[in-house]
Amino acid sequence: MFTWIGIAAAFLVTLLVSPLAIRLARKYNIVDIPNQRKVHTTPTPRMGGIAIYAGFVIGTLLLAQYTRQVACLLVGSSIVMLTGLIDDFKDISPKLKLLGQILGALVLVYGGFTIRFITNPFNGSLISLGIFAVPITVIWLVGISNAVNLIDGLDGLCSGVSTIAAVSTAVVCVSQGEFTAAALAGVLAASALGFLPYNFNPAKTFMGDCGALFLGFVLGALSLMGLSKGATVVSVFIPFIILGIPIFDTFCAIFRRMYLKKPIFAADKMHLHQTLLSMGLSHRQTVLTIYAISLVMGISAVLMAILATAQATAVLIAVTLLTFLGADFLGVLRGKRASWLSRKLAEDSNAKQA
Repeated sequence: MFTWIGIAAAFLVTLLVSPLAIRLARKYNIVDIPNQRKVHTTPTPRMGGIAIYAGFVIGTLLLAQYTRQVACLLVGSSIVMLTGLIDDFKDISPKLKLLGQILGALVLVYGGFTIRFITNPFNGSLISLGIFAVPITVIWLVGISNAVNLIDGLDGLCSGVSTIAAVSTAVVCVSQGEFTAAALAGVLAASALGFLPYNFNPAKTFMGDCGALFLGFVLGALSLMGLSKGATVVSVFIPFIILGIPIFDTFCAIFRRMYLKKPIFAADKMHLHQTLLSMGLSHRQTVLTIYAISLVMGISAVLMAILATAQATAVLIAVTLLTFLGADFLGVLRGKRASWLSRKLAEDSNAKQA
């Protein structure tokens, strides 16, 4: 009963607070200004993340799960949200932004969110990480936060993908008996979903760094809380599959820039959503396509959680292989599309110009 009350409250609070966040953003001129690298054409409020945050906090409190882990999750995610909010108000240095995320991650470590072991792929035994447990946990949390922030480039993309990832996390957690983590994932999904009516194309508001970093941070935390308890090799990869879109897009960006001998942090227009747009898909079609990919990954993760190890391994291999092949075909991996696709796009472009 408390779970469903918390989920319903999270959705309604986010839905009701979003208009207030829009008014506050306009009042204090916290708007996203269009430029050459951005898709939107009009200044848009970007404080919607506080509505997602409000929905999650209230929904979590109504779950009546007053444990040390839940308390640390609320404190740590609040630090990350505030760090993003400050950056939305006034751009802060990357170092200061990173410091806020690390501080939030350390709060979670204090609450017991720690990757203490990895699975030996050869015999299934557990290998203790020892002194490396804390830094690896911090890297995971900070990495997922920024990976989710990185995909926040189209109306409704980050909120929709996060909703799918949170629902997938909840289903997997239920299958593994991690009911507290499942309830929290349900609350997070409801919060992101409640924001979507204001964020879907054409967006009335953006979530800003405060929302994207918060969503990524909580998703990363829930993966530690509910998805890292399995001792099989396959179970280690379930969080990576659920969070496949932000993780793989970030991986491809790093690999692509290294392959093209460009600085890793140099901006480009070869992220998945930008590539799909360049192929002629509309804004909505691009977002819905990525939703579909994220949903397939979520379903794959659920299958991996409930199938026998051999079958789950086959699903993992198939999903990984198809993802790499698809990314390389589109040009996301190496910055070079398949030759026939490049020719077709060039012909279409010439036809339009003619």
